[in-house]
Parts: sequence; structure tokens; C-alpha cells
Amino acid sequence: MQPAKTAAVLIIGNELLSGKVEEANLPFLARALRDLGIQLRRVVMVLDDIETIAREVSELSASHDWLFTSGGVGPTHDDVTVDAVAKAFGVAVVTSPEMRTMLLEHYKERCTEGHLRMALIPDGATLETTEAIRWPTIRFKNTWLMPGVPEVFRMKIPVLVEKLGQEVPFISTAVYTKMEEGDLKPLLDDVVAAFPEVDVGSYPKWFDPSYKTKVTFDGRDRAQVFAARDRFVSTLPETEPQRVD
Repeated sequence: MQPAKTAAVLIIGNELLSGKVEEANLPFLARALRDLGIQLRRVVMVLDDIETIAREVSELSASHDWLFTSGGVGPTHDDVTVDAVAKAFGVAVVTSPEMRTMLLEHYKERCTEGHLRMALIPDGATLETTEAIRWPTIRFKNTWLMPGVPEVFRMKIPVLVEKLGQEVPFISTAVYTKMEEGDLKPLLDDVVAAFPEVDVGSYPKWFDPSYKTKVTFDGRDRAQVFAARDRFVSTLPETEPQRVD
């Protein structure tokens, strides 16, 4: 099996770092990437600052197969992602005639210069659409410029799914026990050593009468994932597990 392609996410917005707005896009993107067989390896959150964004875009796009930015593509003064991406790749910012026409047709007499800022793209960018989703998503090389508004961000996910293409997806299974992590450690160490290609996670839960620790097994090789899970289950006491998902 070929190694999974890698991805990074750059989340942009003063409002997120101040706590005024809660970030809501990452879980949806992370799940979509797993289904596509793409490994999300890094997430960075930054302020609305062109120099900072450009530096992160340059680094993350060079070190991952795909980079997704979230936020900063609207019409206001703090929407600087397009400028920053253009700076990172050393290209100019230009107006897309296609996006300008779409904006004029949508807003009609209400269209302002602010609205038309949303037609700005890095020179050479691709406008990604599908038959169902006609409003373009900007992509420059391996970097996708996604909106920050959660409802709009989620509307763009099918575009990514169609354009990126699916490889071997990640699968996950979980075992729930009433044992504490300290007691589970030697059992987990055994499975981790025996199945290095499987990502084993342990997550305690307080105040839940049904279980104390959830143990997950993740990977792209189905046989290895379930073999690791079954080996772990076989080492548990007779009263365990509480359930298996």
C-alpha cells in the first residue's frame, strides 16, 4: 500500500484566537480527509496578518501534499488570505472575470466594490467547481482557499471530495472498557509493539457509568486494524469489554 498523502490546515481569524467565535470547520474537513485516505498531520491557527499567513502558507504547502486555508476570503478589510497566498507563491493578485461576472449577476444593483473584492485571486489560480456547486473554490497549486463561515465551508466539502479523488480510506474501530488507563498500559504497549502500522489511542471518560476508557484502532489496512483490536480484546479480563464499535 502506498503511503497516505498528507495535508495541513491553516485556520485564519482574529475572532478565533480571541475566543469571540468558536472554530467549527476542522472536524468536518478532518473527517472528509480520512474518508479520502489523506492524513491530516498539522493544524495552525493565526491572526489576520498577511506576513504571518504568507510565511505559514509557504512552509505548510512545501511540506505537505495538500494545504487548506480556512477564513479570510470575504469582502472586508480583514479578509487578507488571497493577498497572503499570492505573496507566499510570489504572484500578483488579479481579478477573475468569471467570479466578477458571477458577483454582478448575483448582487445586481446592490453590488459594491466590497462585494467585488471576492473576485480577487492569486494570478494563475484554478477555480474549482462541480455540477452541483457552481460557486468556485480557489485553488493555487496544492493550496485550497476555503471560506471561514461554517455553513459555506461545509458546502465546499463535496468539491474537495470530487476533485481530490479517493484513495484507501482510513478506518477506525473502538473498544470500551471500565478499566483505567494505568491498568491498560501494558496491554496497549503490547498491541502497539505488535502492530506498528496501526494508530492506537486511549481516551478516558469521567462520570460515564457505561465505561471509563475508550481505546481506538485506526489505519488504512483493514486486516491489521481489526487484528490489533482483537489482540487487545483477547488480553482483557473476562468482564471486559463493555462494548465494541
